[in-house]
Amino acid sequence: MLDSQTAENTPLIDEALEPTDLEDAVDEPDRVQPAIEFRDVHLSFDDQKILNGICFSVRRGETKIILGRSGGGKSTIIRMILGLLKPDSGQIVIDGEDITDHGEEEMMSIRQKIGMVFQEGALFDSLSVFENVAYRLIEQGVDHEEIEHEVRRMLRFVDLEDAIDKMPIELSGGMRRRVGIARALIGDPSIVLFDEPTAGLDPPTARTICELAIKLRDLQDVSSIFVTHEMNNVRYLSSEYATVEPDGRVIFENEGERLCLLNTEVIMLRQGKVGFSGSDEQLRNVKDEYIQRFINGK
Repeated sequence: MLDSQTAENTPLIDEALEPTDLEDAVDEPDRVQPAIEFRDVHLSFDDQKILNGICFSVRRGETKIILGRSGGGKSTIIRMILGLLKPDSGQIVIDGEDITDHGEEEMMSIRQKIGMVFQEGALFDSLSVFENVAYRLIEQGVDHEEIEHEVRRMLRFVDLEDAIDKMPIELSGGMRRRVGIARALIGDPSIVLFDEPTAGLDPPTARTICELAIKLRDLQDVSSIFVTHEMNNVRYLSSEYATVEPDGRVIFENEGERLCLLNTEVIMLRQGKVGFSGSDEQLRNVKDEYIQRFINGK
């Protein structure tokens, strides 16, 4: 979380993309209520235990990084938040609402609060960038003028407004991911879920994706889950923060003397349980052999 001096000196960057005044926000009662909660969640497929008593929460404006081996339940957690999978037992709570037993119709209002960023961008190849980003609004019957305004606003946020008329086949892998993020942000969701958004990307492009997640966290007060197995992502998200210069430029700085990040934490899944929960510094200092092998890519 940014300190009060930084928040007060941060100007507006866009009519609807405003940094949050965190000094005032801490006085809002609803901020005490987590955006996402998993309460003793269990899930098995046949005889295989996938989640074994998972407990964690994501605070307002917090990024929770979920680490773990392939098949360890990371993406399963995202599917459960979206109501695509139901737990065998336990509770899943979104904005104070228990969604554990919600049916498809009840989940529609919950999903309106959530943006989803898929691993490959998951764009419709037959639709232009504009049509991909506008898809949800078109389905809702929103006025065309408003749709164009919102699409351009979101593409501007991911620095791709010039690609508005391109087809997905004309985009690089990184550009496709950024279009996917723009599409996820339509409707200004308060929660964004990232499922391995940097997989297969080169390091500079992966960093760009992480910077977009940082902007959402620090400038939009978005709560997010960032599923990854890449330690570079952990380093970027846990040690850098975004501010806005007087001329409107967004810059990224390393935590240090000016502030210490409190709005990003890591959890590591291990054998269906939360094997670690804490800061990136604590993660690096854990003596557990399994965690150290994971950190070092072994």
